[in-house]
Amino acid sequence: ARRYGQHSWQYPQGGIDDGETPEQAMYRELNEEVGLQPEDVEIIAVTKHWLRYKLPKRLIRRDSNPVCIGQKQKWFVFRFTGTASDINIATKHPEFSVWAWKPKAEVIASIVPFKRAVYERVLEEVSDHLS
Repeated sequence: ARRYGQHSWQYPQGGIDDGETPEQAMYRELNEEVGLQPEDVEIIAVTKHWLRYKLPKRLIRRDSNPVCIGQKQKWFVFRFTGTASDINIATKHPEFSVWAWKPKAEVIASIVPFKRAVYERVLEEVSDHLS
């Protein structure tokens, strides 16, 4: 989906709240960002390791507590079992303005440069699960 007010695209993502497992956080974020329920997806792969990226210095929010300098991520790959009408980016706190299904090569080209290496690693790791 394209980030609200930006030209960059990304997959839904987010932090893990205290007491949550990565899988619980993933379902919560998926609902908060694109309106999907657990029954709308089937997990088909999870990255073996945590993947990291650092923010460019100009994007580091020094006024946040704690200061965010990047992210460490666990990635989940789904088979979408819902319908397009189940996807709702007009959420309570919208993060995206547009969504679309995109081929892998187009996804990589649409991602902000500082996240591309992570996306490439994820897509390479889970390529056996993608059609």
